[in-house]
Amino acid sequence: MRGKGAAQLVCLLLAALLTGCRGGAGAPVGDARPTDSGGYGAGFLAVGACSSFGTTDVTEVPCTGERAAARVVARYEGAPGDGPLCPPTTDFVLHIGTDGYACMRALEPPHPGDPGGGGGPRTIPGDCVYTSGTGQVRETRCDGAGAHPPQYRITTAARTRSGCPPSTVLYVQLGGDRPVGCARRL
Repeated sequence: MRGKGAAQLVCLLLAALLTGCRGGAGAPVGDARPTDSGGYGAGFLAVGACSSFGTTDVTEVPCTGERAAARVVARYEGAPGDGPLCPPTTDFVLHIGTDGYACMRALEPPHPGDPGGGGGPRTIPGDCVYTSGTGQVRETRCDGAGAHPPQYRITTAARTRSGCPPSTVLYVQLGGDRPVGCARRL
């Protein structure tokens, strides 16, 4: 993907991040379960399907086509804050109507959802963070190429703080069944 395609993917990723796709829910609440079909016709953006570039009129396209930007890796009903967490290396969350969301993985790099990638809807072991206020951290790229230099790296996830290694200097809320991120200073 070069030129226009890369620029469109960046726009799609930025739009996903700017629309509140960052959240992380704990235990699933309400009726949030994988779906076989979406809200816009049978099978719209089902698991394994691919979406086009764009921020407002995303369409389903063949994964081998030149318009394909990302693949659905998980699909759920309900709002992202009320349902299951997306898989750890999800690049962005695509809201589908008012009743569902799809966890998306870009077909080509960059992958902000990868450990150290500086983005994605989840913070996971291998990611880096910087302090952004009292008691708050934000994810940033571990290679230093982000807007903020990394200050800490999350080395592992634990069920409780006592499960973190002795080198831990910062605890980061991750969500899921291992909700404590154990971070060391860089």
